[in-house]
Amino acid sequence: MAGLAVPVWLAEDDLGCVICQGLLDWPATLPCGHSFCRDCLQGLWGARGAGGAGRRWACPTCREGAAQQPRLRKNTLLQELADRYRRAARGLGDDPGPAPASDPAPAPSTPALGRIKFRKSIMEVGRELTELVEQLVDIVRSLQNQRRLAESGPDNELGILSTTFSSGVDLSLASPKLETSSTSEGEMRDVLHDLEVIQEKLRENLTWKEASEERTQVELPEAPSSSSRPLPNQSLPAPKRASQFAPWAINPTFDLQTLSCSLEVSKDCHIVTVSHRPQSYPWSRERFSTSQVLCSQALSSGQQYWEVDTRHCSHWAVGVASWGMSRDRILGRTTDSCCVEWKGTSQLSAWHMFKETVLGSDRPGVVGIWLDFEEGKLAFYSVANEEKLLYECMVSASAPLHPAFWLYGLHPGNSLIIKQVRV
Repeated sequence: MAGLAVPVWLAEDDLGCVICQGLLDWPATLPCGHSFCRDCLQGLWGARGAGGAGRRWACPTCREGAAQQPRLRKNTLLQELADRYRRAARGLGDDPGPAPASDPAPAPSTPALGRIKFRKSIMEVGRELTELVEQLVDIVRSLQNQRRLAESGPDNELGILSTTFSSGVDLSLASPKLETSSTSEGEMRDVLHDLEVIQEKLRENLTWKEASEERTQVELPEAPSSSSRPLPNQSLPAPKRASQFAPWAINPTFDLQTLSCSLEVSKDCHIVTVSHRPQSYPWSRERFSTSQVLCSQALSSGQQYWEVDTRHCSHWAVGVASWGMSRDRILGRTTDSCCVEWKGTSQLSAWHMFKETVLGSDRPGVVGIWLDFEEGKLAFYSVANEEKLLYECMVSASAPLHPAFWLYGLHPGNSLIIKQVRV
């Protein structure tokens, strides 16, 4: 006899992969207990250069990992649950992802209104998760502030208590004498970085789901009939809009002669990563003494545009510099360089001609750089569904400029990626 069938309500996120934000496909469970799509996990480890010697194959959720890559085995129970969810979702008119070849034909779809209600429950859960992550980010930032005050001396204990009380953090969770000493500043920065990445993914996912729901509501017929045309599939995200700067897009590559010994680059010279140990590169008078690097391409005329993915780096600066920039100076702190900089403490700034301009506290996941020599203009954009201007300044065409990068803080594994601009 079959066992007792107990109805259980599941949302897509219950069987989802936090990396691709979709249903689990060939789920692999790590020793820590967290599960991800095998291809997503291998892709993430590969993008972070996790195959190097001495590097940890860390879990994207809890950061637990081993010195060697764990053997990934298929979690057949999770695969079966995900497959059942796909079949049930298609019966409701939704399509959470590709189904295995053995799946039966889709059941007749229900009216689109059912899909709206189904997706709305997922959105409500997503909003709650977003609020929870925001609270966690506030707690970690408060702990960072307490540590800085505690390290400045015992006379600041009153200020520590005042900071904790004013931030609304429970003193039992954030004792300045116990908790701030049990976690290193580097670990706090890593935790804050991971939380901010999760926060950004949640916001992007909610934005797409809300837009998908609005499109579905607009296209609902007033009176459903068998002769009306079926609604287009609204469960898949709309194709990402091509960049308005696509006609001027370039694909620069990192210059190995300028590469700091604390950094290493991928074989295609499009990813630069903080090394786990200093590299023994050949001596070069062009090599930076700090963790900086230029691109080989010298830009001196016309209009150019390129994008940098900063989501895997907790402290960074991206911009332009002349080839003659002093190799012991910092990007943006010279007359021949300019950049935008994320300090890792919820502050985005622009540096130009030794002057810092605070831009805000929102961290851009992808930065677009627009260089227009015809108008003598340099502009930085936050790139998401569209380009949002962050900072603009005038530049001189007296000397060629090169794309420039700074990965400071030297957290091993931090990386910046030059993206292929969508045309």
